[in-house]
Amino acid sequence: MQAYIAISYNKRKELQTVLDTIKEVLLANSITPFVFVEQYNFSPTQEKEMMQAAFAELDKCDLFIAEVSDKAIGVGIEAGYAKAKGKTIIYLYPEVAEYSTTVGGTADHILPYNNPVDLKEKLGVFLFSQNT
Repeated sequence: MQAYIAISYNKRKELQTVLDTIKEVLLANSITPFVFVEQYNFSPTQEKEMMQAAFAELDKCDLFIAEVSDKAIGVGIEAGYAKAKGKTIIYLYPEVAEYSTTVGGTADHILPYNNPVDLKEKLGVFLFSQNT
């Protein structure tokens, strides 16, 4: 099983601890993480190539995880595509962040968290419950 993890490109460095936590929990549950912003780098004039690559990678995944500490249009587009493709969508966000109605409206599961330790516990319990 593979999970596509969507995060804000502009905030990716600030979210590294959260991203590492998500990847750790996925691997512990035998799910291969894929982070688009870690694998690809496009110039602003390569928007068509970027979205084609994102959609192709989403097609390969079984699960879509949107971490929305920071609202990002790209994450919303990816969530819509994942929903149209019938992927299971998990929406993660810190309880102090603004709620994304777009991602929340497409999500199958919504997991607010307080910090990376809380995220690790909640995501771990959720994934374990889905595998049993």
